[in-house]
Amino acid sequence: MRSRLSELTPGKMSDEQQRVLDAILSGPRGNLDGPFLAWIHSPGLADPAQALGAYCRYHTSMPLRLSELAILVTASWWQSQAEWQIHEPIARRAGIVDPVIDALRLGSAPVFERADEQLVYQIGCTLYQTKRIDDALYHRAIAEFGEPALVELVGIFGYYALVAMTLNVFEVRRDGAPELPFTEPG
Repeated sequence: MRSRLSELTPGKMSDEQQRVLDAILSGPRGNLDGPFLAWIHSPGLADPAQALGAYCRYHTSMPLRLSELAILVTASWWQSQAEWQIHEPIARRAGIVDPVIDALRLGSAPVFERADEQLVYQIGCTLYQTKRIDDALYHRAIAEFGEPALVELVGIFGYYALVAMTLNVFEVRRDGAPELPFTEPG
């Protein structure tokens, strides 16, 4: 991965940066991919952010298929190149079908075969567009997922919006990626 930030090497890192780096490398990710490339510059942000990210990615009650769909909805909304590049193959392996992935990348409304996927998409789009969800959508989500999972789903959307903004501002990119999934603005 590369970014517009200065590279931190072992000799240039503070003790706190090294501590956070060691925690990230020994955790479930095992690498300094994605936003961590930027966040390591601020250990006070990196530490709690990586813990929240580990929870949102690996420990919620949402099935991987639905959490990865929420991440792709977020990556599409923010047109986050690296977030899409990292999570599109994971979403595909988790069961999100090609037509849905293609529609999301193109900014089109996908046609879903599964009602739970349609609901995650609708929650994400409504939340991003209106900054709220109305009572009808809320009650559908509670009936489908339950309160704890809906809280976690909102956390996934929020966390990955932070990730997308970080990746966009610092132009984090995957080395050797064939082409960017979204057209760069301007």
